Amino acid sequence: MSSAEGGNPLQEDVNYRTIALSVKAAKLTARVIMKAVTAALRQIQKPPHGKQKIKSLMKQNVQTSTIPLDGDTRLFDRVARKWHVDYAFYKTGPGKYLLLFKSAQTDAITACFSEYTKLFMARDRENRVPIREQLEQFSEPTRPRERERTREAARDER
Repeated sequence: MSSAEGGNPLQEDVNYRTIALSVKAAKLTARVIMKAVTAALRQIQKPPHGKQKIKSLMKQNVQTSTIPLDGDTRLFDRVARKWHVDYAFYKTGPGKYLLLFKSAQTDAITACFSEYTKLFMARDRENRVPIREQLEQFSEPTRPRERERTREAARDER
């Protein structure tokens, strides 16, 4: 019994790849099947677009450039979809990423990155708490703590 027969189901998944193809037709003829198969092959042979894994970006045999990215990757994904750029993220640390993209798309990436920074900075401004409110928050908790300490001291004396 060879490893391809029976055996490990994970190995079978690697050895045999399947494609699900559905066709809607009144009559299923050889011509309809041929059109469906050629359309499926065209879709398989297209290079991927948008967010990709680093390996798939490197397999396209194009030169890549990098930009360090600190911040929200989801926000960048939303902006990048609008600009139709091909890119991948490489995590370098907690909350820090390296953005890899095709060198041919440098103009689109710079426009995309400028829009991303505008949205990122605007979002930070919305989340800011005014200084007066921060001062009020810091001044209020000190008073109840002093009262609690005096009460505890009175209980210890009994």
